[in-house]
Amino acid sequence: MQAPDTSIAGFELLILDDDAERRQSLHTCFAFVGLNCHIFDFVTWLQQGKAFDLANIGLVVIGESSLPIAMSKLIADLDAARIRPKLLACEWPELSTDDFARHAILGLLASPYRYPQLMDWLHLCGLMHEQQLEHAPQQAEMPGFVGQSRPIRDIRNMIAKVAPRDISVLITGESGTGKEVVARCLHEHSPRCEGPFVPVNCGAIPSELLESELFGHEKGAFTGAISSRPGRFELANGGTLFLDEIGDMPLPMQVKLLRVIQERQFERVGGSKTLEVDVRIVAATHKNLELMIQDGQFREDLYYRLNVFPIEMPALRDRIDDLPLLINNLCEQLDEGTVLQFHPAALESLKRHPWPGNVRELANLIERLSIIHPGGVIGVSELPPKFRHLEEPNPERYEQLALPDTDDEPVTEPHVSEAGMASLNVPAPVQLTAEGIDLKGWLETQERALIRQALEEGGQVVSRAARLLQIRRTTLVEKMRKYGIERQ
Repeated sequence: MQAPDTSIAGFELLILDDDAERRQSLHTCFAFVGLNCHIFDFVTWLQQGKAFDLANIGLVVIGESSLPIAMSKLIADLDAARIRPKLLACEWPELSTDDFARHAILGLLASPYRYPQLMDWLHLCGLMHEQQLEHAPQQAEMPGFVGQSRPIRDIRNMIAKVAPRDISVLITGESGTGKEVVARCLHEHSPRCEGPFVPVNCGAIPSELLESELFGHEKGAFTGAISSRPGRFELANGGTLFLDEIGDMPLPMQVKLLRVIQERQFERVGGSKTLEVDVRIVAATHKNLELMIQDGQFREDLYYRLNVFPIEMPALRDRIDDLPLLINNLCEQLDEGTVLQFHPAALESLKRHPWPGNVRELANLIERLSIIHPGGVIGVSELPPKFRHLEEPNPERYEQLALPDTDDEPVTEPHVSEAGMASLNVPAPVQLTAEGIDLKGWLETQERALIRQALEEGGQVVSRAARLLQIRRTTLVEKMRKYGIERQ
């Protein structure tokens, strides 16, 4: 993880000039506008530049030099840098732009140095620097945070910037978009990563128990409090407290939460001892807190305490290009032997789904399909009906493979050879006697015997036995369950 930027433009400045007076003047001007500056003459650069890290340099101001070897070294060093800096020539029109073709040449910087011009160049450099960082290889993995779409790259960039800073973060977005995943990433990439990450779902805890859950209680504080118990704030001390569904927190608890955030102190329920706490608050909600403030359902002062750095999670339909990556990631989490593959037509059908449940809905679908079709290839027809937004491209495949179900319609034509039927030892018709016959019992006895014979003939493979009996595999499984028949 990169260290947080310390300059106003998000990068640092390198000044190389053999003119000492001009070098100092440039340093004074750029330092005045808040830029972190490094200054060298070309002889010093030739001697010490090898040990200098250019990774955070976003702008190089080049003055005159009479040492071609020093200029050649500078060109080689800039070309080797991970981030390509931008260049300003300092009163040196003779600078060869061909030598710096891989870098952006912004223009000629001439005295007197004007504040508006400096700020304009710094603004341009800052934008170009951020774009380069976006496309640079990620320096830190974020497990579980999958995607390469522009919205996800923006979220990942925000996480990298805010994680090292010990400020409150409010994560908003629809249900199922992965707000807790972002909260965990913030914790794991923060200085508190060695401390605990404690999640609390404010909407899942009854309001009368929420205070005890957050702040703990002393023995005898209420009926059932047979011993003292620490709350989530104490458990999260030194780490991160994740308040999920903060919009469901009742107003009385919002007042108490605000006090803890402001003073970093609280008392357990039924206690009088003030406890100090050091936690970072990350909150999340799918509700519109600003509208809730207008309706008097959420405190405005608490909102601004939590919303120091907002992160809005995009809905899955707004990052649909990430769908194949998400599916692969979810499939990798399945048990071995249940991994799924998707037909291109099925993927296209899923891309047309509105995904009201977002990534959580996708995860549920993948798990459902892995149970029904373990290790299979999923086509359009294998998808549940509400996910079929395309016509089945190969309906003939299913017509050829369809087997009639004896529970639905009678079988009129055999689907196995006469030898196969003979191997089942189908009994001859029974003559009805004067005493009558228990037809149901007799039929069940014959059905049970035929199922066992079919399994034996089919090598204990249920699908083969189903073909011998001319019924669907699912029907045979139900009958085996009914009669308690197991494969040998």
